[in-house]
Amino acid sequence: MHFHTYSLNMRKTTIRTPDFLKKSNLQTFGFFLFFSAMVWVLVQLSKDYTQVVSIPLEYVNPPMDKSVAEEKPGSAEIRMQDKGFSILYFQLFTPELQIDLEQAREENGQLVYSFEDNREDITRQLDIDFEETRFLVEELIIDFQPKKLKRVKVVPRLNLSYAVGYSANEEIRLNPDSVDVSGPESIIDTLTEIKTFLLKKNDISDDISGKVAIDTTGLGMLSFYLTEVSYALEVEKFTEGQVQVPVEVQNVPQGVNLSIFPQEVKLFYQVNLKQYDLVHPEDFSVVCDFEDITEGQDYLLPELVRKPEFVTNIRLSERKIQFIIKR
Repeated sequence: MHFHTYSLNMRKTTIRTPDFLKKSNLQTFGFFLFFSAMVWVLVQLSKDYTQVVSIPLEYVNPPMDKSVAEEKPGSAEIRMQDKGFSILYFQLFTPELQIDLEQAREENGQLVYSFEDNREDITRQLDIDFEETRFLVEELIIDFQPKKLKRVKVVPRLNLSYAVGYSANEEIRLNPDSVDVSGPESIIDTLTEIKTFLLKKNDISDDISGKVAIDTTGLGMLSFYLTEVSYALEVEKFTEGQVQVPVEVQNVPQGVNLSIFPQEVKLFYQVNLKQYDLVHPEDFSVVCDFEDITEGQDYLLPELVRKPEFVTNIRLSERKIQFIIKR
């Protein structure tokens, strides 16, 4: 059996790229295309155009005696006549326009803000030529509800500690001690007091004063006519004194012969050094009430019922007064 062998000679064929499609030529063509496009864009942007642009609004300085409605215009449209460059920049970096409600007038139970009347403030904020720019609406209409006004007591939140031998001669003073608050009637009617933020002072040995802010946390629906108050506290050098005071028993039934021990107790107290000589034993009164005795109880509980106003931190030497009923 014979096999025939054939020899096939393949000739290599080379395809030649036209000169105008070479890489360097493509790069040159792309550059001129891009350059031409940029020139065209620049020419177009240098022309005058008229364009409507939407500007976001932020409302500031709402009237204290009014509750502004949540539903109000969130943007305003203006028709700009300017170079394409300016309009494009304005669209890319549109500023927010603050609407000052203090400049709005009240009309037919609504607040009315006029763009024309506030053109100076608007021009400053937007940096535009008001002569070449027009708002599509002349005024903003904002609904509101009247707020109820109430004067509320301010209560200080304090964390004060004094240096050894020093203390306050009286309670801290706030000025003013009450502030005007306005808001929805349903909230105002439940408000009896407002607190300050915590005022913390350590090792106090001299008078203190300053300002402390009112804590309005959770009260966003209310308007505060003041947001801080002044405080002042007089601090004095104090000393400790003691007096011996007789114990009096009240409500002893007729015919009951009662003996108590001790018949006198010591009172330890703190007093302003300047007022130390004004303290006398007869300024104090310690009593026990016979009617407070329960079955099986053989002691009375002493209670301080009278003392000078300027004396503080009083301690009794005895917590229990023993008694015997003699037959």
